[in-house]
Amino acid sequence: MFRRVLVANRGEIAVRIIRACRDLGVSPVTVHSEADRDSLHVRLADESFEVGGAASRDSYLDGERVIEAARAMDAEALHPGYGFLAENGDFAARCAERGLVFVGPPPEAMRRMGDKAAAREAAVQAGVPVVPGSDIVAAKDAEPAAAGIGFPLLIKAAAGGGGMGMRLVRDPSEFSDSLRAAQSEAEAAFGDARVFLERFVENPRHVEIQVFGDDFGSVVHLGERDCSIQRRNQKLLEESPSPAISPGLRAEMGEAAVRLAHGAGYRNAGTVEFLLDPEGRFYFLEMNARLQVEHPVTELVSGMDLVALQLRVAAGEPLGFAQSEVSLSGAAIELRITAEDPFAGFVPATGRIRDFRPPAGPGVRCDAGIVSGSVVSPHYDPLLAKIIVSGPDRETARKRAIRAVRETRLVGVASTLPFFERVLASAPFRSGEFDTSFVSVHWCALSRNGADGDSPARAELAPLALAAAAAELWRREGSNSNASGAPPSRWRLAGVAEAHRDRI
Repeated sequence: MFRRVLVANRGEIAVRIIRACRDLGVSPVTVHSEADRDSLHVRLADESFEVGGAASRDSYLDGERVIEAARAMDAEALHPGYGFLAENGDFAARCAERGLVFVGPPPEAMRRMGDKAAAREAAVQAGVPVVPGSDIVAAKDAEPAAAGIGFPLLIKAAAGGGGMGMRLVRDPSEFSDSLRAAQSEAEAAFGDARVFLERFVENPRHVEIQVFGDDFGSVVHLGERDCSIQRRNQKLLEESPSPAISPGLRAEMGEAAVRLAHGAGYRNAGTVEFLLDPEGRFYFLEMNARLQVEHPVTELVSGMDLVALQLRVAAGEPLGFAQSEVSLSGAAIELRITAEDPFAGFVPATGRIRDFRPPAGPGVRCDAGIVSGSVVSPHYDPLLAKIIVSGPDRETARKRAIRAVRETRLVGVASTLPFFERVLASAPFRSGEFDTSFVSVHWCALSRNGADGDSPARAELAPLALAAAAAELWRREGSNSNASGAPPSRWRLAGVAEAHRDRI
């Protein structure tokens, strides 16, 4: 095992990796930007190296500075987490050239699976079902290719991810403008304007398979995660097992994911993502050559520490188990707590976290990158924390998730907590009958009225309930914090009101 590992990331995933290192007896060191000098991941590390200014391009994305930091702190390996440099094959190759072990897949596998068109071809070669579509298309060939595929269709960036460089086209008359827009966005986001076309699958579920490979030719899968509740192609809630997957379908999808990973020469952690149509047919979507944000739900149903397993495999150890030894039990749900306002189109929120108290109790875990006093910056992803719950079955996990959301106290910025309280109590989620259109179809009504079945009058009573909650809390707490006899602070009252806003 390594003696010292550089965690080349920030926020909750940096904290998660630091803790895994501690459990293995490994010394964790980190990098940080100027804006993150007092962040939680810096406080928890044995040592931290400042790599640049607040902007990601000046710090966490500066690969050369990150490698210099690893050498300066005598690290033997580098864990990239997710985001930033995690799927940069050239960076992984530079680490190897400088004698630094990159905790992730080989650079060549990363490059191949990171190119959406090349990954699609790899899936075809591995006998994995793909949505009807095209190879990379030039502008002059795009319209005939689109006509051959049929509408509706998606224009997708070859180097893309997160919905960037993607356009849904339902009408042929909109195709040319959408193509130019997708190419322009892809060039701006990835420096690569190449696109390809795929038939659009209506009302699918988004289901992914966790795979793991070692240096000795072993590749296994650890079951699936359902990531269908998302907005603008960004995941919000994940669960395992999927309520839409039978044991037979799970085995079939898992075998397909393992074949793809084998064919790509894959090692370490990866995720093969599929679309599942209403008829139960699955199609390859993409492969993420890294650890996923939602990896904790797999940890809770498999009983494995995936970050520790990553480090062991990167250190040259075998997986130590076969597919037949993988045992999945119970159910788990993850909620991504982001600094976004779900009542205003999920616009990002910034500011200081005045009070953060995570949930606790049986079956509840919280992976957080913040504490009270942390500053939410506009420079980085808005993910603050993840609440992950587990139980013997889905309904127990669902109820625990509601309890955990209600226990969480997050004051200072808007967050997705009230979104989850409504979603978890909604009829479509309770039944498990939903798809990737959930937010666009249901959120407007849920945000107005709360969970399905709640009275519309609830919204009309909100101002009165807010005032009553603020007055009651002030009666109980205000005098204790104002022993001087000075008149109550209006800022204090505003904070009390904000603390209760998400419970109305």
